[in-house]
Amino acid sequence: MKTKPISKSPNREQMERNTLRLLCSVLVKPGTRLEICKLLHSNDFLDSLRRAVFEEVQTAGLISSKQLRASLPVLMINRGFADFDLDKLLAPKLASEAEIEQLFESTLHLLKLGGGDEPTLFASEADVEN
Repeated sequence: MKTKPISKSPNREQMERNTLRLLCSVLVKPGTRLEICKLLHSNDFLDSLRRAVFEEVQTAGLISSKQLRASLPVLMINRGFADFDLDKLLAPKLASEAEIEQLFESTLHLLKLGGGDEPTLFASEADVEN
């Protein structure tokens, strides 16, 4: 019997990249993307480029992932990221169905960490009060 290898917990940068890969995946429906975006906050992304990409994804609403990926380069250049490379950011570009579970897991880790002053989805009342 084969055992599943223990996955190493991703670092913060990888969690942010994985979350963006998930949000831009053709395997995630626009409505699901919108719901995930509602759970996240731009402060969850510590890197300014990844934060800006998330904000554009969040603002895009219910468009297809193909439309989203086509519009992101221009939007990011307009925001001052002249050297923006979507393929590099989302590499590997296409996530398989098997990888989607790992991307969701990474997104859950990012949600638990939170990034800003806003209480996260998983914060207890005691955490919020302190």
